[in-house]
Amino acid sequence: MKTAPAIPLLDLLAALSDPTRLRLLRVLDANELSVGELGKALQLPQSPVSRHLKVLLDAGWVARRSEGTAGLFSMGELVSDARELWKTIRVNAVEQSEAREDDARVRAVMAERKTDSLSFFGRYSDQWDAMRAELFGPRFTGVAMLALLNRQWRVADFGAGTGIATHAIAPFVHRVDAVEQSEAMLAVARERMGAAGLNNVMFHQAPVEATPIDAAVMDAAVAVLVLHHVDEPADAMREMTRVLARGGIALIVDMVAHNREDYKRTMGHKHLGFSRDEMNLLMERAGLRDVRYVELPVEPMAKGPGLFVCVGVKK
Repeated sequence: MKTAPAIPLLDLLAALSDPTRLRLLRVLDANELSVGELGKALQLPQSPVSRHLKVLLDAGWVARRSEGTAGLFSMGELVSDARELWKTIRVNAVEQSEAREDDARVRAVMAERKTDSLSFFGRYSDQWDAMRAELFGPRFTGVAMLALLNRQWRVADFGAGTGIATHAIAPFVHRVDAVEQSEAMLAVARERMGAAGLNNVMFHQAPVEATPIDAAVMDAAVAVLVLHHVDEPADAMREMTRVLARGGIALIVDMVAHNREDYKRTMGHKHLGFSRDEMNLLMERAGLRDVRYVELPVEPMAKGPGLFVCVGVKK
């Protein structure tokens, strides 16, 4: 463990020459507080609190810890000379009546923090999204929601490709049947599942319109960015419905209707996305009910058309 660098005694004393800095240090000896909380406890504006904290920081008396984009302050890890000096000074650093008032307000600030979570979000509400992403990343919410899936479910991934959807679903269900016509894609999917230690995936090399899966055995069937590649989407929808047990759920993720004709030439797309009416008709004719079509939020960095998710339940 690194030890704090030695600071000349005169510099240490100079940093404590102001009564406000003595009050700050005394409070931070036993607490970790933000600038705003210190301002409340000492009944001071935040700007002078920040200015005095900088002096104490530079002298090594206090330390700053980042919490997201915010800062929390406490007494630093003092070298022996500084510790002894503070023990001597602390006893009479602040007049007793003022010290009692400071202590009472600190207790109130700490109690507010402990008992009212709104106090935290009151301090950091404008920074919370950035703090959350910085601490945990931007993707965990969607992944965690997959735990809502029934762990006994068997799910078919139509047009599984390299296994992105299968990889996301498999940890949360009993089994995934990954259907993919391309041998090269299936090889990548197998490698991905092996690297993740997922052994509850069965692979099928077959077109999505005619799979080897038995009828009425699946609890859910998904097709992610697949339907626009199929000559006859109605055939794929009927096959998804065929493999579903009664009450099973079909889920489609695809592009909303668009006019990018070049996609047919450059990427082999057979259809330029699907409108709400088109998806409603496809699902209902396939034997699905309670159809819901929801456009997904647009990703700021995405260059392609918007996406939708559409779900229906087998009658």
